[in-house]
Amino acid sequence: MKLLSSPASPFGRKVKMTIMMKNLKDKVEVTTVDATKGDASLSAANPMGRIPVLLTADGQAIHDSHVICEYLDSVGTGPVLFPKSGPARWDTLTRASLADGIIEAALLMVYEGRYRPENMKVQSWLDRQTMKINASLAELEKAPPTWHGAPDYGHLTLAAALGYLDFRHAGTWRAKHPKMVAWLDTFAKAVPGFEASKPPVA
Repeated sequence: MKLLSSPASPFGRKVKMTIMMKNLKDKVEVTTVDATKGDASLSAANPMGRIPVLLTADGQAIHDSHVICEYLDSVGTGPVLFPKSGPARWDTLTRASLADGIIEAALLMVYEGRYRPENMKVQSWLDRQTMKINASLAELEKAPPTWHGAPDYGHLTLAAALGYLDFRHAGTWRAKHPKMVAWLDTFAKAVPGFEASKPPVA
């Protein structure tokens, strides 16, 4: 299999953690592509030109990090990352959805700074993204999520989100969320793939 991704992508990072947790490291080749420059191999695999994309051994292109992670969960060994049914599944997916929302808001802020001219930036819109992130973190701080046995997909996604806030937003979230800081430290010890998938220094 081949994963098309970028070292800086938080969505790619959670796929890389999944690969390691599911003992698939020797079965997936990670290939770096640049989604910002219209990479031909990426466009051929995903018409949206978005990463990550997983190319399976039989040539199928699977995209969207959630779909990729669930596919890898079905073919790899190790802990189950996606509960199959019942309250545990909905809890995992809801936690992942919240974490994806944090990533998306953080990404939008990065894109605003990177692609929009200074005189066209809308501060109220940036403030709205910050509010989404802060509200989500405040809710998580009340009761950091726990796990039994091994972290699941929701935990992986949350770790990727917090890692991205460290990477692109200077870790400013840490000062007001000590419980989540401790949670991330605990996660990193439980999942070596978190450190192994860390993006390069910006």
